[in-house]
Amino acid sequence: MSNAVRPELRAALEAEREELARRLTELTADGSAAPDFDENFADSAQVAAELGENMSLAVALRDQLADIEGALQRLDDGTYGLCSVCGKEISPARLEAMPATPFCIDHA
Repeated sequence: MSNAVRPELRAALEAEREELARRLTELTADGSAAPDFDENFADSAQVAAELGENMSLAVALRDQLADIEGALQRLDDGTYGLCSVCGKEISPARLEAMPATPFCIDHA
């Protein structure tokens, strides 16, 4: 990957990392994925459903954040744009669509 593109790519990945971290913090304000609710709330099924949704969303956000962190690490160590499995170049179109991907299309 061209060194000229890397600063722009790094900036975009860092912005995405900040956005994901912000969303995760908002979702898990007290460090958990539990929504704020009154424990005396009559509809415990609704509370359970919301808790499940929040937990699923928190897991997805953490996974995306880990992918971004991995991409930034690959930028630092010079392996960004190379498939983590076979070592071949990941196509520019794939990287444009999924900048944090560590895999070529054959190993996705």
